Amino acid sequence: MSMVIEVKTRKMAVVWLMTALLLLGACQSGKGGESKAAPLPEVAIVTVAPRSIELDTELPGRIAAYQVADIRPQVNGIVLKELVREGSDVQEGQLLYQIDPTPFKVALQSAKASLSKAEANLPSVRARAERYKELLAQKAVSQQDFEDVTGVLGQTLAEIEYWKAQVEAARINLNYTRVTAPFAGRIGRSQVRIGNVVIAYQPTPFTVLQQLDPIYVDVVQSSAELLRLRRALEVGRLHSADGHSGKVKIFLEDGTSYPLEGTLEFADVSVDPTTGSYALRIVVANPRHLLLPGMFVRAVVKEGIAKDAIVVPQQGVSRNPKGQAVALVVDEKDIVQQRILTIDRAVGDQWLVSSGLAPGERLIMEGSLKVRPGNSVKVVPLHNDTATGQAGTVSGSNAASQK
Repeated sequence: MSMVIEVKTRKMAVVWLMTALLLLGACQSGKGGESKAAPLPEVAIVTVAPRSIELDTELPGRIAAYQVADIRPQVNGIVLKELVREGSDVQEGQLLYQIDPTPFKVALQSAKASLSKAEANLPSVRARAERYKELLAQKAVSQQDFEDVTGVLGQTLAEIEYWKAQVEAARINLNYTRVTAPFAGRIGRSQVRIGNVVIAYQPTPFTVLQQLDPIYVDVVQSSAELLRLRRALEVGRLHSADGHSGKVKIFLEDGTSYPLEGTLEFADVSVDPTTGSYALRIVVANPRHLLLPGMFVRAVVKEGIAKDAIVVPQQGVSRNPKGQAVALVVDEKDIVQQRILTIDRAVGDQWLVSSGLAPGERLIMEGSLKVRPGNSVKVVPLHNDTATGQAGTVSGSNAASQK
């Protein structure tokens, strides 16, 4: 009996001891929590600073020949010679085809002979008219005889002028048997061969001649972008780039950059009602004939310089459920604030901000998922401070612009 009581006593002592230890640990844990406060979340920031950037617009385009000519015959005849190789470069005035000149030489000789005959009659007719004029003054001939002689003189002079015109026409037709290049360029595929009969101004050309240096780049731009650009220039947000106005950079189909810059030469005077766009024409030197008609390219047109522009990394901007661009900033008391932004366009890997951020504000770049507006935070610098105010040139695409 005493042994049973002793065992129970020992068990109760162990239970009390364990309870005391647990209570002691809880008290110590509570004291430690009161003495050590939870750390503030850390956020990495960049300081927003205005800078000048050069804005570009990227537009799709097609290459078009600077000049195009359908080489057609201007007289009827048989092709005697083909003096050019298909796909070769030719110079202005170079002989391309020779049409049989024989009938045109005969026509020229005939016209010259008729002219000579008319000119041979002129001296005698003119002398007779002068004699009749003297005789009329002496009343030795009638007025009718004098008028008949002067009429023959006028008819002879008119006949001479007629045959002069015929000689010139025959000479022109003879020259037309020599089909020459109207300008320097590259010849396409030949549609006729030696021995073919051709007709003046026939629908099918001999070949097509295209001038490839310089060459055109035809692009289209939306009318909305045109209005935006003009508005930015009017209100002073955008300034003309001195010495670079109208300069265009060309990128080929494979993404490589064309080594020579183009110049904006022509803007259409009307907007296409079906697409809401208008045409731009760029001229660019093409000495190596790297650009060929029909080729697809991308043209980057320099718009101008945006002074005091706010450009921030895209990493620091997100979207709310309404689709609005939002950013988190840290105020002077290290408290998180939210800003609603108006984005003008993408500039490389950054956003050009029209409104919502002010110079000097600290934009949260890292740690934004750990905080909410109104939270106190610990600010740490971002090693790659891409938003510091260093003036530079950054290119962007209007295809990525957002409002």
